[in-house]
Amino acid sequence: MAAMTGRNADAPVAGLLPVSVETLMLRADAGGWSYRRTVTVPVPGETPDQAARRACGVDADAAATVVHSTSWRYLPEGRIVLTYAVCPDPAPRLPGIRLATLEIARGVKPAEPAPPRVRVADVAAHAVRHLASLTVTDPVVRRALAGCPEIRTALADLTPASPGPGGGRRRGAFVERGDAQP
Repeated sequence: MAAMTGRNADAPVAGLLPVSVETLMLRADAGGWSYRRTVTVPVPGETPDQAARRACGVDADAAATVVHSTSWRYLPEGRIVLTYAVCPDPAPRLPGIRLATLEIARGVKPAEPAPPRVRVADVAAHAVRHLASLTVTDPVVRRALAGCPEIRTALADLTPASPGPGGGRRRGAFVERGDAQP
């Protein structure tokens, strides 16, 4: 394991990879989940959070839209992509891409977590499942999505199982709501 050097952690370091910020604007309806995607790079002095908000047109004080970093991935061409879920989609009238399933790409070995192939749909599915988890663990996210009944309902179907009695039967890391035991 490499030791910290005592250098200023914020100082530029040779060899760090460029960062792209990907935003996935998520929406749900009776047919399931859809998303729109934008990719940008932070301008000088801009944080990735600010770049994500700029890319999707959401103000920092927006109370009813969640902008949350959900994942990152390395691209072979030497770039790191930070992915942000934006929910609900701030421009739902624009065309979106339907998620056929909420399958997540997975690594094949415990010590090799990067999947051999990652599609944008896999990343979007992960973002949806991440939001479902946040509705249980993060009161800020829960409040922000409180006024979106279709989003709340779609996320409730994926809500992570909580430890302890009650809940429902686990399927992977998520509860099957219709299978709860009395």
